[in-house]
Amino acid sequence: MGEQENRAVIDRIREATESGDMQALTREVTAAAADDFVQEWPQSGERFRGVDKVVEMYQHYPSETGTTPKMSTGQITGSGDVWVMEGTVDYGDGIPVRYVGIAEFRDGKVSRLTEYYANPFEAPEWRSQWAERM
Repeated sequence: MGEQENRAVIDRIREATESGDMQALTREVTAAAADDFVQEWPQSGERFRGVDKVVEMYQHYPSETGTTPKMSTGQITGSGDVWVMEGTVDYGDGIPVRYVGIAEFRDGKVSRLTEYYANPFEAPEWRSQWAERM
């Protein structure tokens, strides 16, 4: 598979993620994942080996957390076998959590997905002379 096919996989995952439908997300991730798929969340130190573990975690997420996160995607960049998706996750508490996901492909399947989540924070005043507000 090539770059266009990999981008199509990313677009299907994006659509399922934005729908808020955990079953649709589960289907797309399952279809896209390589046999030795690994998903990592560096901030919490978690690694999920195998899509079956990711699927089970997704299935338990709403009941364990009391929320179904909703994601709005922003920019998607990449080429070949590495793609990056940026976005914002709404966990229902009014705090927009920034998201960056890095998908690595091998033979047309996602072999590794590394995801970063960051809470917003106030910029320090001392940097304001060089920065503009977003």
